[in-house]
Amino acid sequence: MRERAKFIEQDLKVATSGQRVRRDRARWATLAWLIASALGISAPAAMPATAYGQALEPRAYANTPVGLNFALAGYIYTQGSVGTDASVPIKDFTVHTNGPIVAYVRTLDVWGQSAKLDLLVPYVWLSAKATVKGLAHEREVSGFGDPRVRFSVNFYGAPALSLEQFAQYKQDLILGMSLQVSAPGGQYDSDKLVNIGTNRWSFKPELGLSKAFGPWTLELLPSVTFFSDNNDFFGGNHLAQDPLYAVQGHLIYYFDFGAWVSLNSTYYTGGRTTVNDVQNDDRQENVRLGITVALPLNRHFSLKLYGSSGVYTRTGTNFDAAGIALQYRWGGGF
Repeated sequence: MRERAKFIEQDLKVATSGQRVRRDRARWATLAWLIASALGISAPAAMPATAYGQALEPRAYANTPVGLNFALAGYIYTQGSVGTDASVPIKDFTVHTNGPIVAYVRTLDVWGQSAKLDLLVPYVWLSAKATVKGLAHEREVSGFGDPRVRFSVNFYGAPALSLEQFAQYKQDLILGMSLQVSAPGGQYDSDKLVNIGTNRWSFKPELGLSKAFGPWTLELLPSVTFFSDNNDFFGGNHLAQDPLYAVQGHLIYYFDFGAWVSLNSTYYTGGRTTVNDVQNDDRQENVRLGITVALPLNRHFSLKLYGSSGVYTRTGTNFDAAGIALQYRWGGGF
């Protein structure tokens, strides 16, 4: 990792006592969390597994023949701004990220129902700029993001089928559920506010509902994300975060030649933080819209293009994201 400049120096120290100190600590902790949240904003709308942040992810519970393997290589670019509390002396805070993501998916037969196991690892180059107390600051950092694993299973409407059996399958209503786990394996430096990793675990249970209407499919995905505590947060402080509640909606249209397009949306709220028993006024409430286009190239390869943008932000990040992904599938009779 190489840094061109320090973003915020160590003179932003947490004092030891007093009500004023506690208020200052809470203000800077709010800022630190907002910066950290900026590192989890981008998410490819077409990934087979949820990437970092609040992903716009269509077809997460679509039925697929068992025994298939999917390898995916993608590239994501995001740019946006971070809104901060008026009491915090920071202005014009912008963040740019870009980098590759690799993922692997295996389709499974779980008690006669279709299921998937997803593994994902991102690598990120990040650039952040801001004006702090009237002075311009910049930080550039690169490294791996937190790795993610997700297990999903459809318990209604999507039986486990071989490739030959799948040729006769026609979707009606699918109900499923999943659990995504993020591990603290990404780049992290507790002396810095800007990091790529989060130095904590997260657990995201989700329900999936997918209903087909001819060539159209409507999806609804409610979820909640729970966070473990970060006991080494910016100078050895203790960070806790409330659950983050979200719901995704997708409207998908399938073409006869195998391509599909999806209009995507998500709403999430919650995630209020507490640092050293000081609760911050940083509850999130965000709305995002996006689009995904998938094009089959041949029997094994497909290409996905995706983009999304924030349309409403109460606290935290307001950003645009775009990406491309090439997917290769094999096994299961292919």
